[in-house]
Amino acid sequence: MIYKSIILSLGLLTLANCNAQKGMKTSAANPAKDSSMNKEGNIIYLNEGENKFLKEYEMNVTFKGISEDSRCPKGVNCIWAGVAIAQVEVMGLATRPMVLNLATEENEGRKHYQSSQFNGYTVSLAEVTPYPESQDGAKALAGKYKIGIIIKKGNPTTK
Repeated sequence: MIYKSIILSLGLLTLANCNAQKGMKTSAANPAKDSSMNKEGNIIYLNEGENKFLKEYEMNVTFKGISEDSRCPKGVNCIWAGVAIAQVEVMGLATRPMVLNLATEENEGRKHYQSSQFNGYTVSLAEVTPYPESQDGAKALAGKYKIGIIIKKGNPTTK
């Protein structure tokens, strides 16, 4: 009789330990606590090459990379402030992937836009980091970029 109660106690302890470990794995994998999916206000942050499924928008977002970074480096006097263009691939549950070229500055003449439409949402580029330094330039930043995007329902107000 004592053997049965010891075996039963060990079995219950083992199951309790398994449930505790599952809880730890779930909280570690929780995207709300993941810094790359950090949502400060409405800004969603993605590292270069990162892919996230945004459940609330029913879309998959991938930060493909920066196709152009002509921003004026820190500590340098420039005639033009420059622009960074992020390539963001978006795909809805029932749509094909689409690459949006989002710029840090609006420039109608060069066809640079901060926002773009996809599936009834407006996807806007809020920020691109890090900023180029004068000694390294933008080429040294390849693979190290991080962007912040804002996704809102509906169309933006046009000027």
